[in-house]
Amino acid sequence: MQSRSPAETEARVSEAAPDKTLFDLSGVDFSRVVADKSAIASKNPHRGAMALLDKVVWTNADFTQGVGVKHIRDDEFWVEGHFPGSPMFPGVLMIETAAQLACYLFVARKGEPTLAVFLRIEEAAFRSRVVPGDDLIILCSEIKRNRRRFITHVQGLVGDRIAFDAQITGMSMERD
Repeated sequence: MQSRSPAETEARVSEAAPDKTLFDLSGVDFSRVVADKSAIASKNPHRGAMALLDKVVWTNADFTQGVGVKHIRDDEFWVEGHFPGSPMFPGVLMIETAAQLACYLFVARKGEPTLAVFLRIEEAAFRSRVVPGDDLIILCSEIKRNRRRFITHVQGLVGDRIAFDAQITGMSMERD
């Protein structure tokens, strides 16, 4: 199954109600790649099937907000069992994808290598199914941070639908 072109993704996402998304996406160019899998891997430790975030397409100047993309493929490890004959991207993997974007932004903002992990999920709500062939657009917006911890609001969009939103907390595992 092929993912949508950046122009198709941009057109569908721009239809999402702007008052419902974390921030305005009208200036986001979905064909631009700020960080590909390799650049993401330079900040995040995830490898293989657990490197869920395919690319980062936008960040603001201070890395407190960002937009990432996860192409939902029909050959991924969860497809066969979640659910047979009607695969649906698991909610826990949606949150994990968003946490990977949040960790990427935290490490980029910190400006030095660190192992960032997420600790807590709060106020998670799953609103729409995500299936193979979809592009899951991840939005991340910082709420609060200090040297070692961060709290972010994350949201997933598929076309004009909000697939999920949540608040996640993470921290650096490196000692100061």
